[in-house]
Amino acid sequence: MNRPRLSTPAGIIVNDAPRSAYVHIPFCRRRCFYCDFPIYVVGDRGLQNPDHPVPRSITTYLNALQTEIHRTPRQNAQPLETVFFGGGTPSVLTGEQLGRILASLDRQFGLAHDAEISMEIDPGTFDLTGLRAYQQAGINRFSFGTQAFQPELLAGCGRAHTVTDIANSMAMLTQAGIDNYSLDLISGLPNQTLAQWQDSLHQAIAYQPTHISTYDLTIEAGTVFGKRYRPGDQPLPSDDTTAAMYRLAHQVLSEAGYNHYEVSNYAKPGYQCQHNRMYWENRAFYGFGMGATSYLQGHRYPRPRQLQTYIDWVEQFDPQPPASPLAPHDLLLDTLMVGFRLAEGIALPPLQPTFGDRLIQAVWQCLQPYIRTGWLEAVDAANTAQTASAPWQTIERLRLTAPEGFLFSNVLLVKLFDQLDES
Repeated sequence: MNRPRLSTPAGIIVNDAPRSAYVHIPFCRRRCFYCDFPIYVVGDRGLQNPDHPVPRSITTYLNALQTEIHRTPRQNAQPLETVFFGGGTPSVLTGEQLGRILASLDRQFGLAHDAEISMEIDPGTFDLTGLRAYQQAGINRFSFGTQAFQPELLAGCGRAHTVTDIANSMAMLTQAGIDNYSLDLISGLPNQTLAQWQDSLHQAIAYQPTHISTYDLTIEAGTVFGKRYRPGDQPLPSDDTTAAMYRLAHQVLSEAGYNHYEVSNYAKPGYQCQHNRMYWENRAFYGFGMGATSYLQGHRYPRPRQLQTYIDWVEQFDPQPPASPLAPHDLLLDTLMVGFRLAEGIALPPLQPTFGDRLIQAVWQCLQPYIRTGWLEAVDAANTAQTASAPWQTIERLRLTAPEGFLFSNVLLVKLFDQLDES
């Protein structure tokens, strides 16, 4: 298995050539109560019967997906360095089906020999034979949707798997010799206590994954939770409790040797998710499949979020659909919003040629108060801390502190957006 490369801190890359591809696999056994992703619910029994409409729907979708890949022009000579199968539940598919998609990507764009190829995978959706088939297909990084280690919390948010499924999945990982995998956890679930969250963190660490993601529950309109609760309602944990959960995750995971390299993500040395870094560095990427979005040459190209609409769209596929590139003001906002998610933050000098002195000065003026609060750090080229009174031309990098700056990043970003709207 190839060991993923570790990115070194660099300036945000704006509008570069794509070297990553996201592939959306929309099929799920059921819709979780917090989910507003574009998915297609297939249940359980239909997957076992080749004459059932579900397998036919999957075949039709995969054919459309490969057609889209083949009709998409290659933007540069560089091969893909990362591929991410997200969903949905990609582990609903077989290794052979994922292998065909990877073969299509390789033919059209090329795959680097050491490419990071990730897939989301849910406990209870695969066996050891299936896991080895994913490895054979070329998957070398697995992202497990664990979410919690308490049966009542899993049931309460509509997850299809059990705590036993988690344990069985981890045992299969060991049998398959897989050591590069991530566990996902969710904080702020209804009725979740700080003690339960601490227990989930410790149980996750006990499995020794190379990467752990911790996401705070967001109540989305139209979801089951969106119909049941409003933010701040019980039995949702209070804001103070969710803040305590965030701080606790930082403490526990940092002490266990995980680097808090992004707002919601922790990694052992050498195991940051290279694909997700591509988003946070505002790099160009291909997006394929229902509900996916490409970001190419400053344009965003969304796909339809419904299965049949997407299939119909592929039949009329225009490889260069009309779209307007982001205005410099909006591009800067996007760059700051994603860049501040990373622990190394934003490098200012690479932004100046694109956005000019006036916008960079407006950013610096807006952010100076947060250096005083301790949420933000400014350093020069020698990595020496600078005060809020320093001129922006002396600043090499701005970065949020962990955990407090990360915790209050939305406050900072709202102020920043308001400031730039007035500039």
